[in-house]
Amino acid sequence: MNAAFLRSGASPQQTRFILEHDDMMMVELTSIATAALPVAELGRHLRLASGFADDGSENATLESCLRAAISAIEARIGKVLFERRFSLQISQWQQGHAHRLPIAPVREIETVTLVNRAGVETHVDPARYRLRADLHRPAIESGSAGLPNPSFGGHIDLVLRAGYGAAWEDIPPDLRQAVLIMAAGFHDGVGREGAEIPFAVAMLIEPYRPLRIGARP
Repeated sequence: MNAAFLRSGASPQQTRFILEHDDMMMVELTSIATAALPVAELGRHLRLASGFADDGSENATLESCLRAAISAIEARIGKVLFERRFSLQISQWQQGHAHRLPIAPVREIETVTLVNRAGVETHVDPARYRLRADLHRPAIESGSAGLPNPSFGGHIDLVLRAGYGAAWEDIPPDLRQAVLIMAAGFHDGVGREGAEIPFAVAMLIEPYRPLRIGARP
């Protein structure tokens, strides 16, 4: 999938996760809480690696490095590390009975809303759809009938809850290690925008990259 994952906002608290791809746009509705970030663990990682003085004076910098590392890794693997809520807007379903969701793991589809070209919203009965949970290829599927379509010129809004969990410990250990290595690189000035990711990070995240088999949504 040719998609772009972007970060916007002037501060970590204002940062939003955005995905844009053809007729799809996704925006982060909730951000990662500062308290959930492993700032102290990154400090210990840096202290062991380079004699970093972990006295708390660089906590804001460490937080920014962690957020940048999480963003970079999420973009490469299409997975949400910390659990957040997202708004996904699409123009139409990929198929009448199913639509593959662009991120994983998805915990819940909170709402589905049809919006016509005048902006009038129609909420879809949850009995008409269900989540097909999958670590790589989650999807929304129809219930007894097909997925409801928007009128001409309209679109579909979904609100999703996705991520491995709310706590750092809920994230798989190899992804946690990848975040720490990449955040340390950002702190040391190694991980610059457009640069290749460290080999160790690439190896750690490889099992989590999207599978591309067949055309099933």
